[in-house]
Amino acid sequence: MAESKKNNKLDNNDTTWVMRDITIDCVVFGYDNGSLKILLVQHGEGVSIGQWGLPGGWITEKEHIKEAAYRLLKKVTGLDNIYLKQLKAFGAPDRYPEARIVTIGYYAVIKRTDYNITAGDNTSDAQWYSIGELPELAFDHSTILKYAIKKLRKKVKKAPIGFSLLPKKFTLLELMRLYEEILGYEMDKPNFRRKFLNMKLLKTLPEKQQNAKYRAAQLYEFDPEIYQKLTKKGFSFEF
Repeated sequence: MAESKKNNKLDNNDTTWVMRDITIDCVVFGYDNGSLKILLVQHGEGVSIGQWGLPGGWITEKEHIKEAAYRLLKKVTGLDNIYLKQLKAFGAPDRYPEARIVTIGYYAVIKRTDYNITAGDNTSDAQWYSIGELPELAFDHSTILKYAIKKLRKKVKKAPIGFSLLPKKFTLLELMRLYEEILGYEMDKPNFRRKFLNMKLLKTLPEKQQNAKYRAAQLYEFDPEIYQKLTKKGFSFEF
């Protein structure tokens, strides 16, 4: 995996030339039941064999970088039909040990239970890891991950999140837990409630939480029209 561009070679038996100086790395956040995790793969070959890192790989000569991101993510983890957003290029001269390699970062946020993860080509394992319990990552993948977390936290303060991450019907506490997991700190419940209800983003449903251990909480759902409107124009969500 360390050849330079002028030593490009064929990818297995494919007839497409592989670019040996540009790669893709994907940060996939997975949320479920109040827990935000990161998808990592264990490298099965190359200079980083046995190490954990972000899913990705080499782009091909005539491939658009976004097409490469979707192809590689599916090839390495089995993930398909998700929305990837570009982060930026990471090109520190020493980020790869044997050659000058530039990588383009992408990120996505998905509901973990909606997808099956499988270790694909060039990987020996694929697992979800909690952000606070990550193994040592290959190359500069910890730098890419930190940047993606920063980007995600900035985004959730400017646009709503949760439409595809929460159940169709949810409590305000479940919504608050989602924001706490992403932003990394606890929130004041009355302040959160007031702020969100004032946005008119939620519809109050004529029903309450089922099988609650204590007092049953009110259920809500997102107003799709308002949700899309706020997604496009943004809002300020600061505490």
